[in-house]
Amino acid sequence: MNQVVLIGRLTRDPELRFVPSSGKAVANFTLAVNRVYSKEKEADFFRIVVWGKQAENVATYLKKGSQCAVSGSIHNNNYTDRDGNMRYSTDIQADRVEFLSSTSGGGRQDYNDEAYSGAPAPEDDFPMIDDDDVPF
Repeated sequence: MNQVVLIGRLTRDPELRFVPSSGKAVANFTLAVNRVYSKEKEADFFRIVVWGKQAENVATYLKKGSQCAVSGSIHNNNYTDRDGNMRYSTDIQADRVEFLSSTSGGGRQDYNDEAYSGAPAPEDDFPMIDDDDVPF
């Protein structure tokens, strides 16, 4: 299983780009996550990559210092630099980003690629069952 959940603060404003061939949005940012080690605070820094509409929302609503929760998976990448050296990087590909800092609306906001409908939940058409009707 490759699953990561992190809560931290952005170290800089998100960088939003669009893939030239597809026009798909991609946002990158670094998340600082506190770690307590023998009464001293340390931080780990994770590079986060977000795709699609969620990337656009991240770029619009998050900024340096914003707190958010990220869930996703770890991806290892490698490439050859201009000097011919092999380089490696580890990114968190975010499936979900939840904004934890207060917004102008005053609350927590969660932006995902899923569309939320304002339609009410369907009514249950199930009859009430009395305890005497249960066969066990």
